[in-house]
Amino acid sequence: MNASSESSKVSKLRLAILILAAGEGSRLGGYPKALLKKDGSSLLRRLIDSTQVFNPIETLVVTGFYANEIEAEIQAIQKNSQNTISWVRNTTPAAGQPSSVRLGIKSLKSNYEVVLIALCDQPKIGVSEIESLLEQFHGRSAKQEIVLPVFNGQRGNPVLFSREVIERILEAPGMVCRTYMDQHPELVKTFDTDNEAYVLDADTRDDIQKLGLS
Repeated sequence: MNASSESSKVSKLRLAILILAAGEGSRLGGYPKALLKKDGSSLLRRLIDSTQVFNPIETLVVTGFYANEIEAEIQAIQKNSQNTISWVRNTTPAAGQPSSVRLGIKSLKSNYEVVLIALCDQPKIGVSEIESLLEQFHGRSAKQEIVLPVFNGQRGNPVLFSREVIERILEAPGMVCRTYMDQHPELVKTFDTDNEAYVLDADTRDDIQKLGLS
């Protein structure tokens, strides 16, 4: 299959985007990682811009710590986007990322086929990385419902989940995506990749320098 037909196939998926941006950024001294900038644009804007290439039917951001600042950025991004970008606020963000994931998947409203769950602080995740994940989803076996990128043995992000799996997760009280993957490895298509972008994120001051952020 040539590249153009593969891209066409990818674009026809009913895709939802869920972005996690609720963290405290404690190892950065308390700063919203979503608002770190690369080449003059916030990481949140760069990620949203990359996802919109695939015409998602829904884009949802989970906010928490620094909710007012991040929601203001979402509103600014929305002004230049043809698609609606919404958010849901995690009122207990100190409960950790699993609480934001659970809130996010519960809050999706669209009739999606697959959801991309992404972190807000991965500056090297762009169009090509997302497209590679979607191509892996198309190439999965009949039983596989999750695409997990793995670099040098390390789990990466974003991760793709079918709607069927998300519904099963939501049926189990307190269940979250990572635990579900661990309990059902037969459903996971591991995408072994030499692209380090999937494991690079901005957790510390050293990361900001290494990744060229400000």
